[in-house]
Amino acid sequence: MNPPGHNRLPTYARGRRGVVEEVHGVFALPDEVVRGVARPRHEPVYAVRFESRELWGVDGSERIAVSLDLWESYLEAEPAPTDPVRSSPGGR
Repeated sequence: MNPPGHNRLPTYARGRRGVVEEVHGVFALPDEVVRGVARPRHEPVYAVRFESRELWGVDGSERIAVSLDLWESYLEAEPAPTDPVRSSPGGR
């Protein structure tokens, strides 16, 4: 939940589901820049939209969302849905 060192992923968004809305480009990873890494990794940065109910449950509003600019290494891809026909015994 709280990795050591510098990180730009707010605690309230960690482990929450969001939707990538835009790719901003590729930039140096700030976690490594502030540590003085001579050649910091460069990663894509995405605008990710989180519905407020996803972040704050019933205290969130259905009409409000939060967008965060996040580096790729801060994100986890959602597992692909399984095909029930292919995953069932005797399926095609």
